[in-house]
Parts: sequence; structure tokens; C-alpha cells
Amino acid sequence: MKQLIECVPNISEGRDMNIINQVTAEIEKVEGVKLLDVDPGATTNRTVITFVGEPENVCEAAFRVVKKAAELIDMRNHHGDHPRQGATDVCPLIPISNITMDEVVVYARNLAKRFGEELNIPIYCYEEAAFQPKRKNLAYCRTGEYESLSSRLGTEEWKPDFGPNEWNEHVAQTGATQVGARDFLIAINYNLNTTSTRRANAIAFDVREKGRPKRVGPKVTDKPMKDENGNTIMIPGTLKSTKAIGWFIEEYGIAQVSMNITNINVSPVHVCFDEVCAKAAARGVRVTGCEIVGLIPKKVLIDAGKYYLAKQQRSLGVSEDEIMKIAIKSMGLDDLKPFNPKEKVIEFLIEDMTQKKLVDMTCTGFANETASESPAPGGGSISAYMGALGAALATMVANLSSHKPGWDERWEEFSKVAERGQVLKDQLLDLVDEDTNAFNKIMAALQMPKKTDADKAARMEALELASQYATKVPFKTMNVAFEAFEIVEAMAKTGNPASVSDAGVGALCCRSAVMGAYLNVKINAAGLKDRAFADKIVADGAKIEAAAIKKEAEILEVVNKIINKE
Repeated sequence: MKQLIECVPNISEGRDMNIINQVTAEIEKVEGVKLLDVDPGATTNRTVITFVGEPENVCEAAFRVVKKAAELIDMRNHHGDHPRQGATDVCPLIPISNITMDEVVVYARNLAKRFGEELNIPIYCYEEAAFQPKRKNLAYCRTGEYESLSSRLGTEEWKPDFGPNEWNEHVAQTGATQVGARDFLIAINYNLNTTSTRRANAIAFDVREKGRPKRVGPKVTDKPMKDENGNTIMIPGTLKSTKAIGWFIEEYGIAQVSMNITNINVSPVHVCFDEVCAKAAARGVRVTGCEIVGLIPKKVLIDAGKYYLAKQQRSLGVSEDEIMKIAIKSMGLDDLKPFNPKEKVIEFLIEDMTQKKLVDMTCTGFANETASESPAPGGGSISAYMGALGAALATMVANLSSHKPGWDERWEEFSKVAERGQVLKDQLLDLVDEDTNAFNKIMAALQMPKKTDADKAARMEALELASQYATKVPFKTMNVAFEAFEIVEAMAKTGNPASVSDAGVGALCCRSAVMGAYLNVKINAAGLKDRAFADKIVADGAKIEAAAIKKEAEILEVVNKIINKE
């Protein structure tokens, strides 16, 4: 499996598209890297760039971005509303798939070293890549911003982790760059029905983790209180792992609360949205919606959508597309401009960098591929798909039941069934492709060289392992499809009677999935050398098949009784 990381450099230019295009063009010169998003802001005079790829390629693209930005952007002439201190202000690396944070830290520090040594730019490492605990905080690294850099450089306290520790003509142009390794950071701006930056700042101080200074008197002009060490005493805000400020956005003609959420597990986006709404309302201000800057993981929208569905007492066991739609509308993500998940959710944008899936084909395409001369997808994949359809039918009945007039108090009961059904459906859909992958492993083993005794031994071992795996996959399909009987039976007995025939068809699908997968278990186990493993999995499969046939008969008896009564 490929290792993938994301890089999100922020350059200090958000108005001149000629400069922005020249910088982003450097990314597209690097093979194996995909430019996902370019988000310029005129008022902030800052552009957030997002690209993804394998680590070495991403680091090369990042180097080219920072180099080009240093050539084209002169920090001596830069003005904007966003804190900054370099032509490339920040350059974080983020793990996406099959890579640990520790591995990303190594890449980030090596990249930072290269920036410092080859481009002669002062570099401060932050977040997980920080060498000093206090430099984990980006705001600390950027203390005083660009304007104070000339006085900070040359001191021991502000000596960069890499690059020159002196102020010169070159550094005056480039400023300093912060290089980090971090998890996803969500940049979100809350749109307010006011033009007052002061009101926006007050709301930001109410919610951000840092809060606001505690003052000696009740007025905002009163002096901040100090502790015994001379440090300002702060009144914490209500949202952990958040940073926020208020500003006026001329291009929209409104004030916003601009927030960075550094840990969405601590403060999910929907929780932050509701809290900002509450604090704004307390000050006579209304949040009309919000905008997300850059990209987000799908989890952000799924968690938010489920949260708002639950508040509406609606079933959570609906499709991901429906859940995301609810999230978008609930938080007003399309308030200022259209919000398309296909353009903002990172998983969608990297789909073409991962292996194509059978389940992403159209129904017609999947049927045609099955009917083609290719041996895969075969019976194992089709069995898994039948099981997925069985779970989907039970889920449909649960969702219909949750909306049945007069059953409003039972919405949560049916929602839990539907959620369980979605999980089982997704597991079985994954097994559609996994069964084909298992077959491909056997084909790969058969193609191994067999010229020498060593070759033959290695080929024989690989073939045995691949065949065992090809036996385990349909056995898993049997188990998951049999699990689906639980929700099928529940919906046949307690779901909307008008949909009981759908539950009956679900039972037929699940039984067919179990029996079809068992045929694949038996044929793949037949050629195994490890007979103890083969005999056990075949025997266990026989028990599941017998139980499935019995369960189907019981459910159909219930279904037919209800139909006949009607």
C-alpha cells in the first residue's frame, strides 16, 4: 500500500494570481503529486495550497514551492489581515495513509534542514516536528510576526532550528518559514450578520482556548491582571484545541470569527459551530453560516451530519451523501458560495491515487465486467454483493419505519438498526473487492519463477499463503452476511408492515450470500497443503450455511404470515 502525506503550504500572497499560479505550477512539475486545492484570500493576502502524494515526491514539491515563493514574494511589501512572517509562512506535513506521525516528523525535519541550508531561509519547526517544547505552538514561533524578525534574529532565544540566525537583505525579502508535522487542522470562518470587528473579536475570545486577559476592572480598556511572575492572567474560552480571532472581510462585506481547530477529536467542527452560534447570540449577533478554508477529512461532515440528524430525531442510518448534505445545510457551509464535497473532502480528491474499486462501477458496468472473459469478479465477489444488498434492504426498512407516522417515539430504535445495517453493508461491499484481490494474489503467486529449487519452494509457499487467504475472505463474507440476518429478522418482525416483503428479499439475499461464499470456501480449501486449516474452515462453514438456511426459512415464515394477514 502506498504511503501518502499531505502538504499545506500557506504563501503570503492572495491577490496576484500571476504569482500564485507560478508557485502552484512548481507542484505540477513533480511526478506522483496531486494538487488538490488553491484557496487565495484577498483580505488576508494569503493563499492556502494543498497537495498530496508519496512522501519523497511531496517533499520535493514543497521545496520547489518555498523556493519559488521566496523568489517572487517580497515580505517588505506585504500587508494582510492574517498573522505571517514569511513568503511561505507555514509548511506543514500531514499523514494521510499507511504512515505514522513519527515517520512524518522525520520528513518534516529533513525538509526544514534543506530549506535552511539550500535556500538560506530561517526555519522554525513546530507542532510534532518541534525541537523545543515551546515551539510546538505556531503562535509562539510567529511572535511579533515579520515586523519583529529583524530584532529577534541574532539572539540565542530566537535562533532558528535551521538556516541563518541573522537579518540580511535576503532574509528581509523571504522572512522566516515554519515547518511542521501535524494532524489535520481545520480552518473555518464563521459568517456574522455584523460588520463589527470588535464584536467578532469578542465572540472569538469567548470561545478560543486561550480566552481573553483578565482585567483589573470591568472595562476592556482596564489593564490586564498579572500573576506573581508578571505573566498576564487569562480567562480561558469554552473550546479546547481552538485558536480564533475576529476580522472584517471586505470582499464579503461582513465580519467573521476565524478559527483554527487543531484537534477535531477534542472539539469537533459541529460542536464549535454550535458554541460560536450560542456566544454570538448572547451578544445579539447571528451566525449566518461558515466557510471552510482548504480541505477536510470526510469524518468532519459525517460526524456533523449525524449530530444534526440526531437533534432532528431522524435516523442516522442513511447514506453518506445524505449525511453530508445535512451537515452542509446545518452549518451553512454554502452560505457565501457553493460547497461541493467532491472538491473539499480529501478522500474524494485522492480517489484516483488509489486502486479503482469494483463497487465504484455502475450497476451495468459491474454486471458487464462480471460477464466478461475476465475470471474476476467471480462468485465470491457476487456473493459479497448479494449480502450487501440484503443488509441494504433491511436498512431501508429501518429508515422507512423511523419515518412512519405515529411511530415518532421509536425513531432511535430504528436508527440504531439502520446504522448497524450501514456498517454491515459497507463491510460486505469491501469484501466484493477483497475477494477479487485475493484471487489476484493467487495469480501473482502462479506467475512467480520456478527455474530453481529455491524458486519452486518460494513459489509453493506464496501459493499456499495466497490460497489460504482466498479461503479466509469468502469465509468472512459468510460470517458478515449471516450477521445481517439479525437486522433482517428484526425488520421483518417489528418494522413497517408495508415493507415486510423487502425484509423477505433481504433474507433471500443473505442466504444466497452465505451459500455462494461457502462454495468458494470449499473450492479454495480443496487445494491447500495445510489440511488441518482446510478441514476446520470447511466444517465451520458448513455450520454457518445450515444456520443460514434455517434462519431464512424462519424469516420467510414471518414475512408470509404478515403478507397473508394483509
